[in-house]
Amino acid sequence: MDIELLKYPIGQFIMPDVFDQQLAEIWISEIEHLPNQIKKVTDNLSVEELNRTYRPGGWTLRQVVHHIPDSHMNAYIRFKQAVTEETPVIRPYYEERWAETEEAKNGDIELSVTLLGALHRRWVTFLRTLQPEDYQKKYIHPAQDRELTLANMLGMYAWHGKHHLAHITTTINTR
Repeated sequence: MDIELLKYPIGQFIMPDVFDQQLAEIWISEIEHLPNQIKKVTDNLSVEELNRTYRPGGWTLRQVVHHIPDSHMNAYIRFKQAVTEETPVIRPYYEERWAETEEAKNGDIELSVTLLGALHRRWVTFLRTLQPEDYQKKYIHPAQDRELTLANMLGMYAWHGKHHLAHITTTINTR
């Protein structure tokens, strides 16, 4: 069993050397379609399936489903901050602690699937208003001690959704 493949079933995110509007639209489209993809693969999961982990020591599929909108809510806010403020310092959150809260460990995933759909509609609407120069705006991530461009973060969050979708689909299909 390759633990790295279980952790990163689609590989890790690598920012391409060239970022342009065409790539932005591809990534926005991926963000736009993620909620329906998550809904489709989780619609008929049993409690047993939701309680499976995607790797030894990893989160359950239920925790993964709840994590996606948690993470993407933070991303949406960070994007808005970067566009409306001058290189803001964002507030990190402890995703591993959020995943251990009672509702993330045992809550109805339909709440998070519905939230993800509404959040992504709003986020995509916002993203489609951005001009090419907006993607060069930055925010500071204090936990990473670096500035991140919106171009990089757009790609990273498009990847993030596909990354967790792969956790769900590979776990369902391999057991």
